Amino acid sequence: MPELLLRAARLVDADSDGAGWLQVSGTRITARGTGVPPREPDLDLDVVLPPFVDIHTHGACGVDFGTVGVDPEPAIAHHHRNGSTTIEATIATGTPASMRERIRELSGYVRSGELAGIHLEGPWLAPARKGAHDPSLLRTPDPAEVMDLVEAGDGAVRMITIAPELPGAIDAIRAMVAAGVVAALGHTAADADTVRAALDAGATNVTHLFNGMEPLHHREVSLPGVALIDRRLWVELIVDGQHVCDDAVDLVVRAAADRLLLVSDAMAATGLGDGDYVLAGSRVHVGGGVARLVEGDSLAGSTSLIRDSVARLLGRGTGYDAVVRWTSTNPAAVLGLDVPRLRPGDRADLVALTGTRLTHVLRRGSWLAPNGSPS
Repeated sequence: MPELLLRAARLVDADSDGAGWLQVSGTRITARGTGVPPREPDLDLDVVLPPFVDIHTHGACGVDFGTVGVDPEPAIAHHHRNGSTTIEATIATGTPASMRERIRELSGYVRSGELAGIHLEGPWLAPARKGAHDPSLLRTPDPAEVMDLVEAGDGAVRMITIAPELPGAIDAIRAMVAAGVVAALGHTAADADTVRAALDAGATNVTHLFNGMEPLHHREVSLPGVALIDRRLWVELIVDGQHVCDDAVDLVVRAAADRLLLVSDAMAATGLGDGDYVLAGSRVHVGGGVARLVEGDSLAGSTSLIRDSVARLLGRGTGYDAVVRWTSTNPAAVLGLDVPRLRPGDRADLVALTGTRLTHVLRRGSWLAPNGSPS
């Protein structure tokens, strides 16, 4: 590939914010500087940020990552070209056999780097807070069964969401953490004491805060309250304007900005529009871009992307430095990922914005269309 020189009015990463330039050779960033670039740039950009990292997405473009035998590439490509160049595929509740088979199918994409890992959201969830998960498939966690699925991925399973109040859950959390898997708490009716027991066992993440859990109450704060005050927990948030209101977003920012990360929770309808779909074995209708269960009318994942949450936050006055922290630095830290930070030697992945609008996406040194193709 020919050498590429980019100049940005603002180059914002975890450590700095100011005008600068980047030199890209092949798939790597080879130089970075401020002031006058070494030659006339190939492209002038407004704001350049590290790419987005989405650790909770179920698919896109008609693809559900949990469906056995389905090619995941269309969904992966959709997220990549919309700025999430690093994603973890979430498999929702299924039978142990189907989940094991799908883990094996997706593990190759993890090894190739197309996926950052696999997240199991279920089947060890609380029926009372099941969301879109099929209640007939929910199970009581058995550490041996949990580890069987972990071992099926040969290192590809990076995170598991579990309800800590279920019988055997604390032992299961200890087992998955010992195996290097992130234990996330979600779809749970647990009280605060049970949540703290799970943290003592090694749990470190909250799956989509406020959604799929007991609400915050002044006499029992449950998982939301513990998440806001206990610094052992990373906090996922779906900022699509549907899952949580703006006041709830502001509350989390005030209490846990340094532990916050954005997730899309995108489901198969993402990129396709309104219609009827299936998520986690449940029928879902998407109307006006909002996914709801046909039976029960609860929200069933999202049809938005990380870039949409970024645009929403920037439109409300959030700074680019916070966006970098919540879309790149923090989600990468949850999984222990080494992701691009716009430094020499890093993979040549980046996003560019003008105001709130994503204009360009570079992944491994190549522009991605439609949003990343310079005219």
